[in-house]
Amino acid sequence: MDNSVLYLAMPSLTEAIAPTAGQALWIVDIYGFVVASLLIAFGNLGDRHGRLRFLLGGASLFGLGSAGAAFTGTPELLIASRALMGIGGATLLPSGLAIVSSLFPDVRQRARAIGIFAATFAAGFAVGPVVGGLLLNHFWWGSVFLINLPVVAVFLTFAPKLLKEVREARPGRVDPLSVAQSALGILLVVYAVKTAAAEGLSVGQLAVGAVGVAILVWFVRRQLTLDEPLLDLKLFRDRVFTVAVLTGLLSLVAWAAAGYLSGVYLQSVLGFSVLTAAFLALPGAAVLTTACVGTAGVVERLGKRTALIASHFFMGTGLVLLLFAGTETGAVFYIASTVIAGVGYGLSFSLVAETAVAAVPAERAGSAGAIAETSNELGNALGVSLLGSLAAFLFRLLGPGTDGTLDTTLSTPGLSADDAEQAKEAFVTGLHAAIGVAAALTFALGLLALRWLPREKPDAAAEPDAAVEELPRREEQPVS
Repeated sequence: MDNSVLYLAMPSLTEAIAPTAGQALWIVDIYGFVVASLLIAFGNLGDRHGRLRFLLGGASLFGLGSAGAAFTGTPELLIASRALMGIGGATLLPSGLAIVSSLFPDVRQRARAIGIFAATFAAGFAVGPVVGGLLLNHFWWGSVFLINLPVVAVFLTFAPKLLKEVREARPGRVDPLSVAQSALGILLVVYAVKTAAAEGLSVGQLAVGAVGVAILVWFVRRQLTLDEPLLDLKLFRDRVFTVAVLTGLLSLVAWAAAGYLSGVYLQSVLGFSVLTAAFLALPGAAVLTTACVGTAGVVERLGKRTALIASHFFMGTGLVLLLFAGTETGAVFYIASTVIAGVGYGLSFSLVAETAVAAVPAERAGSAGAIAETSNELGNALGVSLLGSLAAFLFRLLGPGTDGTLDTTLSTPGLSADDAEQAKEAFVTGLHAAIGVAAALTFALGLLALRWLPREKPDAAAEPDAAVEELPRREEQPVS
C-alpha cells in the first residue's frame, strides 16, 4: 500500500521538496534496497531468536519511519526515513511468511493460506492509491505516509494475542561478514547504475560498480564455505525453486517499473488527477488480488509447471500493451495492460512464496521465505532503479534539457509549448524502452521455464508442491 501510494504522490512530492533526478529515484527505491539487503539476515535471525519478536519490532520501526517520512521537509531526510522503514520491512516479510506457514501444516491449506497472504499485497496495491488519492486531494503529500500508522497500531495490538512464537529448534550463528557483504555489494552496484543514468557515465561510477560486483562474488563464494550460510545456495539445485525465485525477481522488476513510470505517465503526460489515476489502477489490482487467491486452485488443476510458465506470458503480453500508449491517449492501453499482466503477477506472487516454503524443512521456513521475499524486494528496487534509470537516461538525452525529470521540467517557469511536448515525448520514449526490456526479459524466462522445468507426473497437479522435492521436516518448537 505504501509503495503504490508513493508512486502516485511523486509528482506532488517533487513539486514540494524539489529532489534531483537521482534523489527522486532514491526516494522511491531506497526502501526496497534496504529490505533486499537485510531480508536474508533477518529471516535467519527470526528463525533462531523468535519470529513474532521480529514482527513486533519491525512493525514499530516501520511506524516510526512512516511518521518521520510524513513530516520531513528535505529529500535527504525523506530518504533516511524511507531507509528506516526498510529496516522494519526487512523484519516483517520473512517472519510473517514463516508464521503463516507454521499455522497451516497441511499442504493444501498452506498453499491457499500463502495465496491469501500474497493477495494482501495486491489488496494493498488496490486500496493504497484510492486512499492516497483522497488524501492528496485534501492534504499535503506527507499525509500518504500516515496511512501506515493505523495499520501498525492494529497489528501491535492483536499480533501478540493471535500469533504464536516459533523459532528453529537448533539455532546457529548468523555470519556478520555475510550480512555486510550482501548489503554493501547491492548498494554499491545500484548506486553506480543510478548515478550513471542521472548524471552520465564516469570512471568513478564504473569503479564503484566493479567494487560492488566483486563484493557480491565474494559473498557468494563465502556462502559455499560456511556451515550456517546466510544464503543457502543448495536450495537452488531444485529447478522449480530456481525458476520460481527468478520469476519473483523479474515479476517485481516489471511490476515496479510499470507502476512507477505509469503513475508519472497518467498524471504528467495525460494530465489525469491523482485520484483519477488511482481509480484507473483498480481493475488491474482487482484481477491481481483474485489471481493470488485463486492460484492454489489453478495449480491443483493444471500443475505448478504450467502455472509458472503461464505467469510469464500473461505478464509479458500485458506489458507489451503499454508500448501502444502515446502522449495524447493511452488510458485504455494502461487498463488492459494491468488487467492482463495482473493475472501473471498474481500467479507468480503466490507460486514464488509457496514453492520456497514447501522446498525446505519447517524450521528453515523463515530463511526460505527470506529468499523468496528477497527476490521480490530486490526486483522491486531494481525495477525502479535500473529500468527507471534507463527511462531517465533517455529523457535526459531526448528531452529539452531544462531538468532531469518530467515533473520538474513541466514546472519550469516560461517553458514553451514545444519544449513541454518534447519533454512528454521523451518521457514516453523512455517508458517504452523500459517496458520493452521488462517484457523481453519476462518472455525469455517463460521460454526458459518451458524448456527447463521437468514435466510433472499425471497426479502432480493434485498436489500443490508435487513439483518440489520434499525435504524432511522437523517439528517446530513453540516458545512460551
